[in-house]
Amino acid sequence: MEYICIGVAAVLIIAALAYFSSIKRTKKGPQKKQPLTGNVTCPLCGSRLVSGENLFSRIYRPMTVPDQRCTIAGCPHCYPACEPGVKRKCPVCGGRIPADGYLIARLFNKPDGKKHVIVTGCTECIKHTAR
Repeated sequence: MEYICIGVAAVLIIAALAYFSSIKRTKKGPQKKQPLTGNVTCPLCGSRLVSGENLFSRIYRPMTVPDQRCTIAGCPHCYPACEPGVKRKCPVCGGRIPADGYLIARLFNKPDGKKHVIVTGCTECIKHTAR
């Protein structure tokens, strides 16, 4: 008799769990996929890049060193031509960057495989610095 009571209790617990999980699922509704928005912004114009958009940049060799020179031309919103209302501005000097200008940066390759970029100036900054 005790085994029958334990069996019935187990069946009731399983049925209750199945019932409550089905209620929880119906309250949520079907999950809609949101378009992926990136946390990356263009350092020249400040536009937020969505999934699939990339910066136009160039990294100079050698690839095996931890510190490389690179140039950043812009994003699809500001390079090769700016969209209406978008202005290209240097994050270092604050000056306007012409359409043929770019940012000069250092790319650091960390031992764990991550990369870090530090912008050191733009083509306009370089023209005005004393050497």
